[in-house]
Amino acid sequence: MAIFGETCGCRGCVPPLSLRTGLHWKSDMLEFTIDHRWRLTVLSSIFSLVMLVCNATSSLADEATVVAIVDCTVFDPVAEVLVPHQTIVIRGSLIESVGESDPSSQFPTDAVVIDGRGKFALPGLIDAHVHLVHVSDFARVTGDELLPLFLAAGVTSVRSTGDEIVAATLVARFAERHPESSPRVFTCSPLLDADPPIHRDIGRAVTDPEEVPALLDDLQKWNVTTLKIYARTQRDVGRAIIEEGHRRGLMVTAHLGAYSAQEAVADGIDCLEHIWSVFNDVIPEDVAKEPGYRGRLEFDTPLCEALLEDLAERKTFVDPTLTVFRNMILLPDVPEVYDHPDNQLAPQRLRDFWPLYLAKTGCPQGGELEDRQREFAKFQELTGRLYRAGVPLLVGTDSPEPQVTPGFSLHQELELLVESGVPVAAALRAATLNNATVLQQEEHLGTLAPGKLADIVLLTANPLEEIRNTRKIELVIRDGIITRPEDVLKLAPSD
Repeated sequence: MAIFGETCGCRGCVPPLSLRTGLHWKSDMLEFTIDHRWRLTVLSSIFSLVMLVCNATSSLADEATVVAIVDCTVFDPVAEVLVPHQTIVIRGSLIESVGESDPSSQFPTDAVVIDGRGKFALPGLIDAHVHLVHVSDFARVTGDELLPLFLAAGVTSVRSTGDEIVAATLVARFAERHPESSPRVFTCSPLLDADPPIHRDIGRAVTDPEEVPALLDDLQKWNVTTLKIYARTQRDVGRAIIEEGHRRGLMVTAHLGAYSAQEAVADGIDCLEHIWSVFNDVIPEDVAKEPGYRGRLEFDTPLCEALLEDLAERKTFVDPTLTVFRNMILLPDVPEVYDHPDNQLAPQRLRDFWPLYLAKTGCPQGGELEDRQREFAKFQELTGRLYRAGVPLLVGTDSPEPQVTPGFSLHQELELLVESGVPVAAALRAATLNNATVLQQEEHLGTLAPGKLADIVLLTANPLEEIRNTRKIELVIRDGIITRPEDVLKLAPSD
């Protein structure tokens, strides 16, 4: 209800008021005008009625729906184990309890009770690297059209890693209003780059460290949670972004290039995006002169070992995004990539654009297919080494780049991580708790525990036995709202 331009929390309980020469109130039932002499008395009475109705509405909202998933097996990302015979009780949007199943447990008569026997509950999956504006805008697809694909795949949160800030904010607001069809969206700065930026649609030039405080003053008004340094940024600017970002409690990540991984890690960067941001800075100068060196690079070198040691010691996150390297950059012409069933779930407009974008960006890169396959194998080998060195990994996709379908490509990324030598439980920890940590949301997301947001993926098969079982989703719960993947998929456009 609107009163003098103000809005109360009640949805349409009393018609709007118009005060010009008198009080005019029109409804479907009656219409009348009150002289201004009675205005204050009538307004006082109406305001009291409004507050009474609003308070009643608030009381009803407090009696939140109770959902109980009874006798399921819960994945604990902290211990990286499955815990059997657990009952998860959800009240409203929060998890109320997680504990051993008790056959005598009583739930409210109107509770939604889900039989969890033979089912496996994961914390909602998080994609740590997406773009909800870039690429999709060229394909004439809006970010809100892609959101159901994420949720249908069990991805209940996404981290934007560089987009046009106004459009990205609008997509995030849409997602907040539609939890039944969307993941929650955490926004990022534009790509902070040199002048001119590589991507002029989503980049912003920053060439002087003195510009950084004013820039962050502006970005914080947009409620960004992450700052992203891009490939042509020089070290002095990069260091200023890291230091100023940390003073403001922001996470800072980077797609590196001119600013080396060794420098960025020493300067305190929180996260590196893409396996390239490590791989490209462990190539000795003499090796880089050899033909086909990228597919034959050795990692048992002082240069590589020193960087991996620094990454592990400083707990710098690395987000390999192997899927985008395989599906777009190196192997997009391989049948099992371009004919992957996941691609058929993307809107036709996006699928039609992907080949055009591949041609425009010169993909596949790397020469002959055999050379490209060897290079991708090296990316996977380095990813496995990062894990064994103790470097915390993230799970991100770079969706919706060509053949990187929103939501479902996260399952491909998990599969590639496991192929790279990351244990299944560690890969699932990365997609849940690690990704929540880099968002500074570990108190709310990433594990199934009392007081946390009720984001849950209920599987029909054991994911620790086979990582592809993460695709066997029966239910997705986001903010306590139960959805079925097949129903959510209907909300995504096919054309």
